[in-house]
Amino acid sequence: MSTHQLDATGLLCPLPVIRTQDRVATLRQGDVLSVHCTDPGALLDIPAWCRIHGHELLSTQESEEEVLICIRVRK
Repeated sequence: MSTHQLDATGLLCPLPVIRTQDRVATLRQGDVLSVHCTDPGALLDIPAWCRIHGHELLSTQESEEEVLICIRVRK
């Protein structure tokens, strides 16, 4: 298991989800991806994408400046 980072700051919907999908496609089962975003819509979009595609949502955090979403890859 490896931990990876994705910087999606400054991107608006749907780009954070698209970049997440593209990055997950390069990872192995069990890897953890931390997605850093500034689009608050990612708090709904990325967890929904995880549910649809079977990935595990580990955590979500929101501050005034950034959204952090951590997922575990399940393939």
